[in-house]
Amino acid sequence: MYRFLVSLLLSTCAATALRAQEPAEPPPAAASASPALPAGRGAAANAEPQPYEKVITKDAKSKTGVFTVHEIKDKYYYEIPKDQLNKEFLWNTQIAKTTLGAGYGGQELASRVVKWELNGNKVHLRSVDYQLVADPQTPIAQAVRAASNDTILMTFPVAAFSQNGAPVIEVTRLFSADVPEFSARQRLNATAMDASRSYIERVSPYPENIEAVATITYTRTPPPAGANAPAAAGGMRPGSATVVLHHSMVKLPEKPMMPRVFDERVGYFSENMIDYSRQEHRSPRVRYIARWRLEKKDPNAAVSEPVKPLVYYIDSATPWKWRDWMKKGVEAWQVAFEAAGFKNAIVAKLAPTPEEDPDFSPEDVRYSVIRWLPSTTENASGPHISDPRTGEILNADIQFYHNVMNLLRDWYFLQVGPLDPRARTLPLPDDLMGRLLEFVVTHEVGHTLGLQHNMKASSTYPQEKVHSAEWVHQMGAAPSIMDYARFNYVAQPEDRIPVEDLTPRIGPYDIWAIKWGYTPIPGAKTADEEKPALNQWSRQQDTTPWYRFSTAAAAGSDPGELTEAIGDADAIQSTALGLKNLQRVAKMLIPATTAKAGEPFDDLAELYGRMLGQWTLEMNHVTAIVGGFNSQQKHAGQDGLVFVAVPRDRQKLAVRFLQDNAFTPPMWAVDPQILRRIQPVGVLSSIRNAQNSVLTNLLSSPRFNRLVEQEALDRAFYAPSDFLADVRKGIWKELNAPQVRIGAYRRNLQRAYLDLANTKINANPSALPAGLSPELAAQLAGSGEERPLYRAELKTLRASLQAAIPKAADRETRAHLEAARDQIAKILDPRFAPAPASAGPVLRIAMDAEPPPEGAEVDPLWALPGPAGLCWRDYVIRP
Repeated sequence: MYRFLVSLLLSTCAATALRAQEPAEPPPAAASASPALPAGRGAAANAEPQPYEKVITKDAKSKTGVFTVHEIKDKYYYEIPKDQLNKEFLWNTQIAKTTLGAGYGGQELASRVVKWELNGNKVHLRSVDYQLVADPQTPIAQAVRAASNDTILMTFPVAAFSQNGAPVIEVTRLFSADVPEFSARQRLNATAMDASRSYIERVSPYPENIEAVATITYTRTPPPAGANAPAAAGGMRPGSATVVLHHSMVKLPEKPMMPRVFDERVGYFSENMIDYSRQEHRSPRVRYIARWRLEKKDPNAAVSEPVKPLVYYIDSATPWKWRDWMKKGVEAWQVAFEAAGFKNAIVAKLAPTPEEDPDFSPEDVRYSVIRWLPSTTENASGPHISDPRTGEILNADIQFYHNVMNLLRDWYFLQVGPLDPRARTLPLPDDLMGRLLEFVVTHEVGHTLGLQHNMKASSTYPQEKVHSAEWVHQMGAAPSIMDYARFNYVAQPEDRIPVEDLTPRIGPYDIWAIKWGYTPIPGAKTADEEKPALNQWSRQQDTTPWYRFSTAAAAGSDPGELTEAIGDADAIQSTALGLKNLQRVAKMLIPATTAKAGEPFDDLAELYGRMLGQWTLEMNHVTAIVGGFNSQQKHAGQDGLVFVAVPRDRQKLAVRFLQDNAFTPPMWAVDPQILRRIQPVGVLSSIRNAQNSVLTNLLSSPRFNRLVEQEALDRAFYAPSDFLADVRKGIWKELNAPQVRIGAYRRNLQRAYLDLANTKINANPSALPAGLSPELAAQLAGSGEERPLYRAELKTLRASLQAAIPKAADRETRAHLEAARDQIAKILDPRFAPAPASAGPVLRIAMDAEPPPEGAEVDPLWALPGPAGLCWRDYVIRP
């Protein structure tokens, strides 16, 4: 039996990381527990159409839009104009409000293309699949149609026909029944839906879309006594949960936008399909970038106003004092669009009041709205809805959670507090918090423009430039606001960087990427005709490193693609400078958090815990160098390798730095004046947790496997046996002293080392938690090289311990050495080996910013909320 301990370490996921699995399918018995769908899901009722006035009575409340929607008591009817039959719509379902432990409100459930098809006296709602496509003029198109027939999601009997022949159907059950394609049951890991506690709140038609909101109650039956729940199922707690589902049905453009072909060298989200009408010998996967349709009013002008600008509305729920800052965050992107040839391409407006525009609704997908949400979640996100045929972005609503301000406050104070006098007393002044909110808005708008995170960006500037006032003023501390490079913790007070340059802003990569994705290419009539120009632009990365994007297949191997990093072109030097600032921060904690008399020490406790989290984060930037590869995404025609192993001497230097800084207790953080204000005990555990996180990361199986392969290809690289020996000698360096004295902090670290070695040697792969993907299971199981080398290390260590015991300078040290010797004996002899010890291997998994799985434990000291968008989570297996 295992469970997961989750630590959120202020970092998030890169595009190349492993994806977290969706909750497992409920067993057949659970699925059948849902109420049966009303007649019509599989076989429509046989009732004949009635006269129109008999169905749509005088009691109907009717609204006209792309369809006419009639509400009669608790029933809803669609009157579908004949010219909208067989037209394609994008149907998007989101969880607008959720239950505790099951994600955040606003998360997407499903997105699919649908069409309404009249067949006699029935209307079929079909799902249109664009995963397989072919030119309709080619012979293979017939086979593609046969292989991807459009699924009927639901069938409706025609209740009546209007005077002009439009079918009228009752759609109540479409929103109130548990339709699998639109249901949240699987996401919540619920057992069934309770129709008696579910209802439709409203169905609102607009000229190009219909918005429907339904309150749905789900139930979850607890597992039988003694049964083990799936390890990472997550979802709702046993019992009942009521959520709000928001369904948007948007009419797709009659004339599809000309798409732009996706290129792995540039960080755009994409739509993809397999095109069987291509001439290649295998069916190629065609990918188009996600972008808005921008067209010049004057196609001949170098810079022109757009025919239709991108407009973002600031939610009327946004506090007054932040609205102008939110507006600045949107319009910061104007400089990038000007480089692409568009003037005033993106603007922000305050959402109109009901008096100004009674028809305006933030739920209307014709409007992109920055929603201010009253949530304690420390996050923000920028999703978008796009046309799967072309990648055209149709809508983007940014979700801004109120408590993201607390996260920003903590980041800023911990990373650059010593550089900005405004941050030395909390709370932060409004002008500073407004600037921080502007930064987050700009980042989230970048996502809605189609841009992915670019974690490589922060490593493409020379390290010494990151704390050069002149360089930072001109270029920023990182070349992309789409990186998770927060604030310039590398800069020192003596660098005299102005405070306005400490916060991220639009950088050269952002301008270049928007130019790459949005600049019109004269003469190109198809997406394929644009490819030569796009390839030429992409190759500018060869000579301008800060135009580079994360490498697609790096899978966490590139130390330059780290989250929450600044100056990681040389993570050793940057972390050394960052530590100087953290030591300054430690001295600022009490004055900054106790200025207001009568307040509890909550801020002091929170910031102290997050200070240790920042220390751990920066140490792990150095850890990534070991077994790492420097990479650049390249295509045919570009010289050089994509992956180049970090030199051996560099890797050894990283291990030495960690021995001196990570595995030597950070005593500057052990201040009784702080600790005894927030806790009676716990600092030993906190320091061990921090050091153990770094050690576990350093000794991870994927890193070890890379070292094995590097040395197998070239004996000059860092041998795995040398690496393990270097780690052992550093962790146990006291054993070589003439008189051996080991303090409590180091004893804790050494015990953590033995626990890890025990897991490497004795972990049973067959006892891993259920539900892990094969890739994750393989990481946990490790490689065949690990076990024998760890056994050899422990044998060497046992001999050193035996020799050191007579030299022990105190009883605590002697007891510790004897216990370590005895533990090694148990680890090495399988007959006496204990169960896997307290700290297992860390799995780094990229997943959506969701709460921990059901049954997971979270150490408050390390439960640092993830940043906007995706987040990293470190899962540590415990018995």
